[in-house]
Amino acid sequence: MQVTALCLVAAGILLALGAAGIPASPGLLVFLLALSAGLYYTRTDAGAGRVLGIDVGSLLSALWLAPALAALPLVLEPAATAEELQALGGLVGLAGMLNYFLRPIYLLAYSLVEAVQQRQRGPTDR
Repeated sequence: MQVTALCLVAAGILLALGAAGIPASPGLLVFLLALSAGLYYTRTDAGAGRVLGIDVGSLLSALWLAPALAALPLVLEPAATAEELQALGGLVGLAGMLNYFLRPIYLLAYSLVEAVQQRQRGPTDR
């Protein structure tokens, strides 16, 4: 769930920058990495609890990764125009939603591996 949320926040950053007409530049890359570092060093380890079944505390403690994730497309496409930045934001958001929709498949695969491992251990090792 964290990966999905971080991808959506990173997508929002890129979409907002593109909508504001800001193209990719080394200065923007430095800004995003500085924002990421600032969020990393000011994060709190205190739990904020759960809201609507989502662990908000862990999401807030990992929020520093969103600007770093938004900086990644700028490294890959350093001369992107504002419109291309919006498109890259859309792709990052799409990757986040793809992860969200594939979560049941991840959980199914994990459950199957667990069941096979428990069956291999036998009844005496439980």
